[in-house]
Amino acid sequence: MISKHQIYLISDSTGETIDRIFMAIKAQFQNFDYENHQFSFTRTENQILTILNMVKKGQNSIILYTIVDSSLANFLEKEANKLKIPCFGVLGKLIENFSQIIKKTATHIPSAQYTLNDEYYKKIEAIQFTMNHDDGNSIEDIEDSDIVLLGVSRTSKTPTAIYLANRGFKTSNIPMINENSVPKFLKINPEKKCVIGLTLEPRRLTEVRKNRMNSLKESHSIDYTNIEKVEMEILNAKKTFQKYQWPIVDVTRKSVEETAASIIKIYEIKKEKWIN
Repeated sequence: MISKHQIYLISDSTGETIDRIFMAIKAQFQNFDYENHQFSFTRTENQILTILNMVKKGQNSIILYTIVDSSLANFLEKEANKLKIPCFGVLGKLIENFSQIIKKTATHIPSAQYTLNDEYYKKIEAIQFTMNHDDGNSIEDIEDSDIVLLGVSRTSKTPTAIYLANRGFKTSNIPMINENSVPKFLKINPEKKCVIGLTLEPRRLTEVRKNRMNSLKESHSIDYTNIEKVEMEILNAKKTFQKYQWPIVDVTRKSVEETAASIIKIYEIKKEKWIN
């Protein structure tokens, strides 16, 4: 029987990239028993040697790293090989190959993706906008939204909006009680904005609402978790979406990331139509 693997994630920046890559790798293997060790802002040989001193004391160790400084990356691989520890760089060859294709030299600057440029400030602006327009707030300037999410209570509007904001999209989300809940501007100009209706399978939505109420020790109206009422609520919301020809995304079996990916695709298609 193979004992638990020790996974060492080494990064010269925040560690967000290598963490996401490992999560994608891990998801491909069932019953993968591991312990995660993360080291961020690793930028010197001494730091690497200190980490390797810890690594060599364990068993079944694997190193994954994102280090853009090629000499430092080579040093890590060389020292890991001496200890016979599997060591994989997930960006090195990719950056080199990309550099050759686009005929540009990489800067190899750690944390370069966090440069305070126009794109960064645009993302911050989108996050601020989205937080101000959560749950039907600040309807008066909804025209400034890139994306508007509609849906009945507990259909993942807020987490999806926040994720989209982190991708740079100004996102408003509006709870659907009935058709009158929809701002007049959107009903008059249903094609002017990228409006997305979010929906959820009724029984799953009922479970989500019950769990939410229990966790917060709240006492909503009994209609809030009544399956027949919930079915009618979702049906009426769908009828409104269809009336104004707004795309519908079913979030029942989707993660927030998958939901956002579907929405971004719809947004890109609509944007292409607007341009043409």
